[in-house]
Amino acid sequence: MTSVRVGRLIAAAGILSGMTLVAIPGPAGAAPPRHLPSCAAARMLCAEITESEEAFGQYVGHDEPELNFYSAQPGSGNNMRYSFTLPKDPRPSADHRFSYSFQLRPAMWFGMDLCDTRSYPEQVSTCTPDSDSNIVDPRVSPRHPGTAFMELQFYPPGWVQQFDSQSCDATHWCAALTIDSLSRDPVAGKDLNDTCANQVLGGIEYVNFAYLTRNGKPQGPPDPLHFDPVASGKPDPNKVLMMGQGDEVTLTMHDTPHGVRAELRDETTHQSGSMTASAANGFGQIAFNPAPATACTENPYDFHPMYSTSAPQIGAGTLWSAHTGNVSFSDEIGHFDFCSQVDTTTGTCTGQEGGPGDQEPADADDVACFPASASTLVPVSGCNGQNDGFDGTSYLPRWPDGNPRHPTSILFSSPRTGHGYRDTYPRMAFEADLAAIESTAGNQPCSVLTGVGCTRRPVTDDGTPAAFYPFYTKGHTRDGCRWSIGNDIPGFTQNDFGKDQQWGQLVSDPHLIFGGGGATHDLFLNFRQFRSNPCQR
Repeated sequence: MTSVRVGRLIAAAGILSGMTLVAIPGPAGAAPPRHLPSCAAARMLCAEITESEEAFGQYVGHDEPELNFYSAQPGSGNNMRYSFTLPKDPRPSADHRFSYSFQLRPAMWFGMDLCDTRSYPEQVSTCTPDSDSNIVDPRVSPRHPGTAFMELQFYPPGWVQQFDSQSCDATHWCAALTIDSLSRDPVAGKDLNDTCANQVLGGIEYVNFAYLTRNGKPQGPPDPLHFDPVASGKPDPNKVLMMGQGDEVTLTMHDTPHGVRAELRDETTHQSGSMTASAANGFGQIAFNPAPATACTENPYDFHPMYSTSAPQIGAGTLWSAHTGNVSFSDEIGHFDFCSQVDTTTGTCTGQEGGPGDQEPADADDVACFPASASTLVPVSGCNGQNDGFDGTSYLPRWPDGNPRHPTSILFSSPRTGHGYRDTYPRMAFEADLAAIESTAGNQPCSVLTGVGCTRRPVTDDGTPAAFYPFYTKGHTRDGCRWSIGNDIPGFTQNDFGKDQQWGQLVSDPHLIFGGGGATHDLFLNFRQFRSNPCQR
């Protein structure tokens, strides 16, 4: 039994991330599918995929504490606007008491479910855009329209310029529209053939990727079959919208006749950027050709929002993910950890992992590593692989807390929808997919079948609870109510909802059994707490 965070694609000149894929046991005796090589291998691209323990011999994934927003108003599932303030880093320093946004997360994102008729569960060939007719409870029928998940991702400044990752530049934020699809039929127990999976960006969980540009045109091919790590993955500052630290930004996401469109306006610099997920812009879907086929064909495709509303209903989400939301915000955490010595040929840590006072020999999760000479912001060496030891910077009290040695938090509004974006989302949920990760990290006896042994504070590979786990707080700025993520912030935080307790209780959700002919069973993957939205104005 495995369940991992997938879609994390690390390129030599770009970094993408995606949803948590749920891999459910197939019939007894069924052979596991083949997958791409280990992320530690010297590859230009590396995607975290389902059944990572069978493929890699270890857990491969990451952690995404999430806020989901709900409304029954038509249009709330496909037309929304946020306003927010981007984080600001402290002055550059080699002092390990300092922390920076790139050490806390490789990306943070605003999400939405999209139609993809060639994606999981591969049972019907149509998907009506912007329609709640697409809501199908998998316990009733597996014939749910194919679903992709869009993340409007924001990448922090100061990351490395070589090996396995890159930031926008040393001082600016930038954003990309990424769409993750899954080429898998859970009813028949079949995946996209290996020949094709090794040709496309992301493998069986293929990815469309394009930075938001000032003219709205991709700087390189965004589709999974023709994506170019340099032309598509390395942001061109002459084309890509670059946003300053601390800038005030407005994000609007809505459907158009030719696909969902994301628009950014930097209210501080008065510059704008956009991207439409259209066939005209080069977006595409991979035809589902399982083995023994070897074909790898792609169709130009307009990706439209899937649902009309943002309803907390079973079957109203991405069936192949652990997370359940449609309209959501998440901070992707659980990657960076310090490394005292890096092998620049393999990008692995050959010294000690961890910061001063908590160092130990490097282990299997210390991949995608870079030396201090590669950093564009601070002279620090580290790794950006999956931190299944729960002991990297994301799990230390280095988050925004008013300390000038730590970065500030993103301060973002709840979404607005409707005419003039005046209508609110009256309900929300805190949701942490910790059980999905704990069950495969191997540090504690967490069972997603029973929920036994799963905790709201993950256990490290030393057998002790993580030193810290970030949480959401709410407060007010001159622009109204805002959310933050990290720690309590003096002068801002009015409610932290019990810190770790905000994630609520461990809950189960129905998922299709891979190779089970349409059968489902309930899995305990998330801690979740529904509540009235306290931050609507």
